[in-house]
Amino acid sequence: MRTVTGPTDHVVVVGAGLSGLACALHLLGAGRRVTLVERDAGPGGRAGRARLGGYLADTGPTVLTMPHLADEAFAAVGESLGRHVELMPLHPAYRAGFADGTWLDVHTDGDAMEAEVRRFAGPAEAAGYRRLREWLERLYRAQMRRFIDTNFDSPFQLAHPDLARLAALGGFGRLDGRIGRFLSDARLRRVFSFQALYAGVAPARALAAYAVIAYMDTVAGVWFPKGGMHALPRAMADVAAGAGAELRWSAEVSALERSAGRVRAVRLASGERIPCDAVVLTCELPAAHRLLGRAPRRPVRLRHSPSAVVLHAGTDRTWPHLAHHTLSFGAAWERTFDELTRTGTLMSDPSLLITRPTTHDASLAPPGRHLHYVLAPCPNTAVGPSAAAWRDLGPRYRDSLVAELERRGLDGFADSVEEELLVTPLDWTAQGHAAGSPFSVSHTFAQTGPFRPRNLVRGLDNVVLAGCGTTPGVGVPTVLISGKLAAARVTGGRTRVTRAGRSPDRRPSAPTGAGAHDPS
Repeated sequence: MRTVTGPTDHVVVVGAGLSGLACALHLLGAGRRVTLVERDAGPGGRAGRARLGGYLADTGPTVLTMPHLADEAFAAVGESLGRHVELMPLHPAYRAGFADGTWLDVHTDGDAMEAEVRRFAGPAEAAGYRRLREWLERLYRAQMRRFIDTNFDSPFQLAHPDLARLAALGGFGRLDGRIGRFLSDARLRRVFSFQALYAGVAPARALAAYAVIAYMDTVAGVWFPKGGMHALPRAMADVAAGAGAELRWSAEVSALERSAGRVRAVRLASGERIPCDAVVLTCELPAAHRLLGRAPRRPVRLRHSPSAVVLHAGTDRTWPHLAHHTLSFGAAWERTFDELTRTGTLMSDPSLLITRPTTHDASLAPPGRHLHYVLAPCPNTAVGPSAAAWRDLGPRYRDSLVAELERRGLDGFADSVEEELLVTPLDWTAQGHAAGSPFSVSHTFAQTGPFRPRNLVRGLDNVVLAGCGTTPGVGVPTVLISGKLAAARVTGGRTRVTRAGRSPDRRPSAPTGAGAHDPS
């Protein structure tokens, strides 16, 4: 594995999202001095928080899977996730509603899900689910260590027996077709293939290997942190400060000082100069490329995932048929993905994710009130309406979305809303997300594994990238891995941790702003 050359005693990590925080913790565990700089007033990045009157809304991801990856970052400094964040397993992980009026609870426990599939679609589909579950587990084992949790220096690293195992499992076929080998019920196939949207590819075109995301969602378990998803980055920032990191909030990076093929210092918009031995950039790829002064050459321009419209609604009521996470599928399927990724039109028959975090934490809303998060995928601004077009389109789409929710059983939703926040591609663009998409670069074959933007920067010996735009990709589990992989590029993967959580050779610096982690 290629690593940063030269001294790496003091590392500046730019960005306090999940990847930057994970990177900082792994660096601290390896004895590095870390300065973490963040343009916002506190940690989180995409996993931020908005205060809407008395409501506290997560503005980013709402689904937590593979929490052991976060625990790895805590463990790097002798801490544990469970000591700082209360995790509640979700049963069911999801509730799926279909256009024909049927409902399915998606359990991650195998026996419970087999019984639910038998009730929903009969014994043949239940047996198919068992075979599918076994295949997902084998697929995950074949991919995780070799193709996801790894730093790539060359495509030739793919030449490994695990590649043959992945091929033998059908990983290079199409996702829809592979799921169809186990399940004939179209509704069930959706439950195990909609995750391809996270990767920015329609199930009919996605590699079957991306079913590893369905493994995380439907087999490995889904959790909810008390206090909302934002509780995770807040805890990571607190632990990083306690382990000696210097945390700099409201500190936007304006330039990198370079000489002799190395970054020598990070300059802030305030004019302050922070000397360093190495830099990890976890900001959006376009922002990182601006700081670096260039973008790497690629034979084909990067393609981005679809975007999303998110309606955060604080309401005076809720609806009993909703679970913590509810998938509301429209009748259309192939057409929906065609609209999102090809024609660039809004979904004519939308499939929606509705999250109600107050199901498990009433403190996120005033007494007797409820918080709902409604996510509607939409085309990104490269194939669909421009960011500017959403100024007028956004309010109209919000009204049509609310009307659709009422048609799907959320009677009186419009009148129930006390506080709300609508987020559209206009807002994602303002936050610096390329193509107005918070889901970054899509996972086409040409943008996956060793073909995804590398986390080492050509021409600079001490700069590493992390975040969803680089390896391994999009999603909470993968950005946590991204931070770990970036740290390994700096340290060579060597971590020394004492029982007290401090490496004997670290020179801790005084934490700055350690008590000011909540931007709300």
